Parts: sequence; C-alpha cells; structure tokens
Amino acid sequence: MQQKNIPFSILELATISLGTTPGKTFKNSLDLAQKAEDLGYKRFWLAEHHNMISIASSATSVLIGYIAGGTKKISVGSGGIMLPNHSPLIVAEQFGTLGSLYPNRIDLGLGRAPGTDQVTAHAIRSDRMQAVHKFPDEIEEIQKYFSAKNSEGNVRAGVAEGVDVPIYILGSSTDSAHLAAKKGLPYVFASHFAPTQLFEALSIYYNNFQPSKFLQKPYTIACINVIAAETDNEAKIISTSLIRMMLGVLTGKIDYLQPPTEMTPDLQELSKNPAFERMLKYSFVGSKETVKHQTEDFIEKTGVNEIMVASHIFDHETRLNSFRIFSEIMQEL
Repeated sequence: MQQKNIPFSILELATISLGTTPGKTFKNSLDLAQKAEDLGYKRFWLAEHHNMISIASSATSVLIGYIAGGTKKISVGSGGIMLPNHSPLIVAEQFGTLGSLYPNRIDLGLGRAPGTDQVTAHAIRSDRMQAVHKFPDEIEEIQKYFSAKNSEGNVRAGVAEGVDVPIYILGSSTDSAHLAAKKGLPYVFASHFAPTQLFEALSIYYNNFQPSKFLQKPYTIACINVIAAETDNEAKIISTSLIRMMLGVLTGKIDYLQPPTEMTPDLQELSKNPAFERMLKYSFVGSKETVKHQTEDFIEKTGVNEIMVASHIFDHETRLNSFRIFSEIMQEL
C-alpha cells in the first residue's frame, strides 16, 4: 500500500554547464534551494565529488554553509561526505559548527565510496583503503564526538558536543544496508546511478533493522533522476544533456554539461545501450503526467519513506521548471 504525504528532497551536484563558471553555478544552486524551500522540498543535499570538471560540489561542507545561510527552513546536508576521504574529527568539527550556526537544519549523510577515480582518491588520502575498512568504526567515532558525554574525552570536538546533526548512511550496494540496519540509522540508496541492488538492499535494511536511540523504526530515502517539462518530447530533448554526461562518465571523458540537442538516432541508440539503461533505470523523463505515473509506480514498488531527486539540466530556468513540476506531482500523489 502506498504511503501518503511522502517527503521529497533534492540532491545537488552543482553541475557546471558549458560556458558558465563555478561561481555562477553556486549562485544557481542557492537560487534553486531558495525556490525549493518555497515549493515544499524537505532537504537540499550536496554530493562530494573530486577531479570532475563538470561538478563543483567538491568542498561540500563549505557549500552547505553557503546554502544554509541563504535559506530559512529547508534542511541542508551532505549526500554525502565520503568518509574515507576525511578524518572523523574534522568532519565532526565542520558539521558541529554548521549545526550550531543553523540549528536543527543540518544533515550528515556519510558514504564510503571515493567520489572520484582511484588516482585522485590516493591524492586525497594515501591510506584511504584502510579507512574504507574502518568505515563502521569511523561513524562511531563521529557519533562519540557529537555526544555530550565526550566532555571527558582526551580528544574532543567541542563545537559538536551535544549538537543535533542526524547521521544518514548512504549506499549503492548491499554493504551499507547491513551497516545502517545494525546501527539503527536512516538509509539512503543511490538508485539514480546504481539501481541494480536497490530492492535487495532495502530488503536487507528492513529485515535486519535494530532500533537505536537515533531511530525507532526504519527510514529509507531513494534517489531518482527527474527531467520534467511541458511535453514528453520537450523533456526528451532536455535529457540529451544527461545522456551525453553519462557517456562521459562511462568512457572516462568527463566534460562540462552540454546544451541539449534534438534526440538523434545516435543518441536514441546510446540511451538503449544496456549499460546506459542499467545506470539510468530510474530516470523519469517526460511531461507531468508521465513523470507522475513513473514516480507513483516507484514509490509503490519500493515503499521508501522519502524521494530524493537529482536533475542534470543545462539551462537554470529549465531546471527550476522541472523541480516546480515535480513539486506539483508530489503534492498531488
């Protein structure tokens, strides 16, 4: 049975379109967050990526501060901080500071993927692979730094102690589902680019969930891609930017987000490629009615508590329009 009043949120990568700058991209991100707040979106999360010319959300905690400072009530957070790239103490200090500046509005989503290629991951932190294996312990370390009881600890993050910053576990496979269930934390699945294990991961999380002081019953968020426009055809044309972007990801030739073009036979064929179809299985492209039907079906099949939307659209106003349409869809469902 489908749940009612499902919260809906945004995952922002601060994607840089051809011909624009990181500075302009950040202003557009803030404008989107301000509009999203008015449109009823619950959260605005920023993803950590590195060494990708088209993605500007690399200094994630800095951007979270910028977005939270320019909005009033929307929750702002990380989708996520890739913990093996960072020291748990520094993460606690940064997010404790954010949580003190913007009380009850900061979320800390934690993942273990690098958010980049292996060479760059090594440049970020040479002992990264050891940190990957310590992911569960490092989450506990962050929780310790946020605890008011850590006032007696030898190592303290004073700015974090007693500050309420909820932790979310991010995953794109089943590993993190086990971890989120065991720790009694909310679970967020990256079905917008890694949909293969979505249902298996959700099943593991629901069946193994152990209530904690943070969460009494399971809470799940799944991410989808949405490109909504006035007509199916218009949305398909807009989606050619996403198709080209994903081609760059798959071939290792990442470029700025390209302007949309007509849906050529080549692009049509590319979008039907098995690797593409696998990655973009939960990319809902079309008119309000089309996207509404696909979203309703997704919510019904997954039973998730919340939907998060990523949207790679070249033109800022067109992207705002897509998020406006999606807000209408979610309020009608």
